[in-house]
Amino acid sequence: MEKILTVTIPSYNVEKYLKQTLDSFLAEEILEEIEVLIVDDGSKDGTAAIGKEYERKYPGTFRVISKENGGHGSTINRGIQEAKGRYFKVVDGDDWVNTADFIKLVKALKTCTAEYVVTNYYEVNDKTGEKTPREYKELGKKKIWKFEEAASVTQIGMHPLVIKTEILKKNQIRLDEHCFYVDVEYILYPVPYVNTVEFLDLYVYMYRLAVTTQSVSIQGYQKHIDNHITVIFHLTEFFNQYAKTGTPEKVEYIGKRIAQMVGDQITIFVSFPETDISIKKKFIDFDRKLKELSPEIYRRSGEESGSLRLFRKTGFRGYKWIVKMCRKRNHIGEE
Repeated sequence: MEKILTVTIPSYNVEKYLKQTLDSFLAEEILEEIEVLIVDDGSKDGTAAIGKEYERKYPGTFRVISKENGGHGSTINRGIQEAKGRYFKVVDGDDWVNTADFIKLVKALKTCTAEYVVTNYYEVNDKTGEKTPREYKELGKKKIWKFEEAASVTQIGMHPLVIKTEILKKNQIRLDEHCFYVDVEYILYPVPYVNTVEFLDLYVYMYRLAVTTQSVSIQGYQKHIDNHITVIFHLTEFFNQYAKTGTPEKVEYIGKRIAQMVGDQITIFVSFPETDISIKKKFIDFDRKLKELSPEIYRRSGEESGSLRLFRKTGFRGYKWIVKMCRKRNHIGEE
């Protein structure tokens, strides 16, 4: 039977969560129509062994792919390479899906033709279990959108996204390896090849929050600050190339998302103590290189971030005062 959907599970030391993740796909009516690739990124715990249990029980659905550690992007790259489904989705090894709506998604994908399929999702507090819906109400006005129309009303994140596998394979979409924060690459690199977006009013992805070891916690951002900068520069190079021939709407969409990521980078810089001279130097060097690499992204990022405009306007003089102000305004460092 043709596989409708490939789900790639990037997995590194997730034995604590993986059973919940894999159990969420166990719906008999769709097991033959999906493949779940558990890409073990050199885990040192029982991640691979847990995956093998499911592979033995459900050999036509689950498959473990063990590889040397290469980072989140490498697991997605491998998933794309191995995928047999018509559509492709990433579910991290510490997250899971809402089984009831996942079943509906798979059934809907049988007749989908859009390159991007978008659903709602939940953020779930890991400590309290509280669920917060993240919805794409703007897309609910109709089912099928031209990408340029959808881009004018919303920014599409990674968790709600399902991508036609052919787009990823044919255009050799590859993410940075040995690097965190490649989710924006995954979102943006296929955009030049996307014509239509289909919205399904379902809540599929369950995104676990409040895990302090996550790369998207402030501690994670600080630890992997250079990774975040690397991805910004690679995306900026991608923008420079695409802006030469791309449609104005897609260029605007890509540029805005990169500018938002630069805004996130400013938050990372100011999360460090204002007395940290090495971070101040890294910040100044980052802004200088961004301007050299792409005056357009430099301009857009200034429009996106008031804090960045203030740093630039003062020539980074009064750095300590501005950092303190930003930390207080954004409640950075507060319990």
